[in-house]
Amino acid sequence: MILSSGSTTALASSWVGATAGVFYALAAVHGQRLERLAARALPAAWLLHLLALVLDLGGTLAEGQGTRLGFAPVLSLTVWIVIGLHGIESRFVPLPAVRGWLAPVGLLAVLLAAFFPGEPYHLGTPAAAMHFVLGVGAYGLFGAAVLHGALLDAAERRLRLKRPPQGGSGGGMPLLQLERLTFRFVEVGFVVLSATELVGLFDTVRWRWDHKTVFSVMSWAVFAALVVGRRVYGWRGRSATRWLYVGAVLLLLAYVGSRFVLEALLGRAPG
Repeated sequence: MILSSGSTTALASSWVGATAGVFYALAAVHGQRLERLAARALPAAWLLHLLALVLDLGGTLAEGQGTRLGFAPVLSLTVWIVIGLHGIESRFVPLPAVRGWLAPVGLLAVLLAAFFPGEPYHLGTPAAAMHFVLGVGAYGLFGAAVLHGALLDAAERRLRLKRPPQGGSGGGMPLLQLERLTFRFVEVGFVVLSATELVGLFDTVRWRWDHKTVFSVMSWAVFAALVVGRRVYGWRGRSATRWLYVGAVLLLLAYVGSRFVLEALLGRAPG
């Protein structure tokens, strides 16, 4: 039996994705004896995850079929960005216990991408392609902001309870530095999200007021209020992170949530 190039690429992507899932599972294990193995497994899983994304998303593009769209491929790419940002950050400030949070999320992402691979889709215009790239970038930046916001909340909670700091939950980073980094991700993410919305307006062929657009605009408004509130009124701590979480949920619903309903529940092709 002779496999087509598309079938071969899909098969290779599946095997690489499965191997990445195994390494993510190894990275999630706990125990002093397995610490070194788990620490090395996460970057290996991240690299394999990248290869799976290149084979999957780029494979259809190289074959002239467009790129793969769907809630799972976008979620997988977002998680990969967040883990990559953590990897860069951990070179300067070790936060080993964060691996225990990210590895299961990475495993879930590659599993979802395997079961819901999406469909090849032609973006059509340069504005649509730019909108897609910027949108995924915004997802990744706000995903990193949510991760740091959770670390910030955990560190402040321990401080109130007078518990000793833990190395993986912000203990390796001063609280004020962690707070600044959290909202730096928010500010950069807001700029990228604003550019996403602006580029979307120029893509008049595809622009329409559907659930995706409504949730996206709502999330932009929440993040705008958060940026202004922090800059002007000095919002800090949990009062600020609550706005971050609300905005992130709305942004997640904008594409991933709406596509999940269409693909997983209604069985429609992404678009």
